[in-house]
Amino acid sequence: MLKFLKKNLNLLSHRVFLVPLLMLLQLILIFFMIFEFYRYFFIFYIINAILSLFLVLYIINSNANPGYKIAWIIPIMTFPIFGLLLYSLFGGNQLTKKQKEKLKNIYYKQLKYKDKHNLVLNELKYENISAHNQVKYIENYSLTNLCKHTKTTYLSNGQIYFNKLLEAIKTAKKYIFLEYFIIAEGKMWHTILEILKQKINEGVEVRLIYDDFGSITTLPNNYDKKLEKIGIKTAIFNRFVPNLKSKFNNRDHRKIAVIDGNIAFTGGINLADEYIGEKIRFGHWKDNGIMLEGDAVWNFTVMFLSMWDYIKEENEDYAKYKSPLSSETSSDGFVIPYSDSPWDSEAVGETIYLNLINKANKYIFITTPYLVLDSEMITSLTIAAKRGVDVHIITPGIPDKKTVNEVTKAYYEVLLKNGIQIHEYTKGFIHSKTFIVDDEYATIGTVNLDYRSLYLHFECGVWLYNCSSIYTIKKDYTNILKESKEITLKNLGKLTWFNSLKRQILKAFAPLM
Repeated sequence: MLKFLKKNLNLLSHRVFLVPLLMLLQLILIFFMIFEFYRYFFIFYIINAILSLFLVLYIINSNANPGYKIAWIIPIMTFPIFGLLLYSLFGGNQLTKKQKEKLKNIYYKQLKYKDKHNLVLNELKYENISAHNQVKYIENYSLTNLCKHTKTTYLSNGQIYFNKLLEAIKTAKKYIFLEYFIIAEGKMWHTILEILKQKINEGVEVRLIYDDFGSITTLPNNYDKKLEKIGIKTAIFNRFVPNLKSKFNNRDHRKIAVIDGNIAFTGGINLADEYIGEKIRFGHWKDNGIMLEGDAVWNFTVMFLSMWDYIKEENEDYAKYKSPLSSETSSDGFVIPYSDSPWDSEAVGETIYLNLINKANKYIFITTPYLVLDSEMITSLTIAAKRGVDVHIITPGIPDKKTVNEVTKAYYEVLLKNGIQIHEYTKGFIHSKTFIVDDEYATIGTVNLDYRSLYLHFECGVWLYNCSSIYTIKKDYTNILKESKEITLKNLGKLTWFNSLKRQILKAFAPLM
C-alpha cells in the first residue's frame, strides 16, 4: 500500500502532471470569467460572433495549410466565444518580437556560412537538371549546401546505429555535439554517457540539446544541471512550463550527432532503449538512420550550432568547428542535409517529399510511422499512381498511438482506390521515415508524414542522389515488405457507422493533434 501511494505521489508531483494541471486551471479561470461576463451582456456574444467572422476571413486568406485552416474554422464558427479564445491561445505563430529578432540574426548567420558559389550545384545542373532544381530549392530554403566528397552509410536498425555512434564518439578529439528529441535513462544512454565522461577528461568539448517535452517522462527534473556538473554543456529546447502559448506545440524533433566535424548521424533513432531492442514496446521496433563522413557534415555542424545559439542566446564563431579533413573523403554521389523550421512559414520537409513524388517515373517506396496527409500530399501520391508509378507505403502493424493510427487507417480507402499499395509491418512498430525513388533518389531523416512533423516541429534529414547507399536502403525496404501484410479494399473491412463517423471527425481535426 505504501509503495502504491509513493508511486502515485511521485506522479502527482512530476512536471508531466503539474504543468498540464496548471494550464487547465488557467483555461477554467478564463472560461469562468467569460461565462460570468456573458450572463450579463448579450452584446458580448454578438461582438464575439463578429470577431470570429473576421478571424475566419483572416485564416482563410492566410498562408496556412488548408487542412489546418478547416480544423480551426469548425470550432470558431460552432463556438464563437471559445473558438476565438482557443485560437488566440494556441493558433497561429505567436513569437515575441525578441524571438523574431533572434531568428533573424541566426538566419543571417547561417547565410554567412553558406557557400554562395557552390560549384557542386553547377556540376549537378549539367548531369541532371531535375535533381539540380530539387537541390536549388533545398539550398535556398534550408540554407545548406549540396556536397560531394561524402561517404554515406545506411544504418538499417537501432543496434547498428548505436554501434556506429559509439565507435564515432570514441574517436572524438575536439568535440561531440548531440541533439535529440528523446533521451531516456537506460542502457543506450548510460553507455554513451560513460564514454562522454571519458572524452571530457581527455579535453573533448561535449554539448547536448534535448527537447523538454520529448524527454519529460524519461529524464529526472533538472537533469541538465546534473550533466553540467560532469562537464557536458547542456541546452533544453522550449521548456514545458504552465503558460498557454501556441509555441509549446513547436518541438525539436531532430536527431543529430556530430563528431569533430568529420562524422554526422541522423534518422529516426532517439537515445532510448526501445530503439536498440533493449526495451520491448509495440512488438519489434524497426527504425533506421544514416551516417555521413566528409563535406556534408559541415551542414549538420551549422544546424546544431544555430539551434544552440538560439536556446542559449550566444553568438559563436562557427568556423572554428569546421574540419579541414572533410574534402579528403572520396565522392559517392550528391548529398545535401536539410533542416525544417516551423517558424519561417516554409514547409521544407513536405516540399522535399512532394518534389520526389512529382519527379518519380518508376517507383516511390515510403516508410512512415504515421500517415496523416494533407490534400497536396494525397493529390501528388494519387497522380503519381495514376500515371503508372509504383507507389508503396509501409505503416506500422502495431501502433504506438491508437488515435493517430485510427487517422492513418482513415486514409487507406482513398489511397487504395487510386492505385497506391499499402502494407502494414506485421512484426511491430516501424518508426523509420524514408523515401526511395527510381534507384536515383532517397531521403532519410526525422520528418513523419503528419501535420506535426510537416508544420509544427523542427526537423532534419538527408537528401541523396546517385549514392551507392540508395541500393542498400532499397534492399532493406524489400526485406521489410516481406515482413508486412498487404492492405486491400477487400481486407479493409466494413466500418460500423460509429467508427466511420469517428474517423471522419479525427481526420477533420488531425492538423491540431
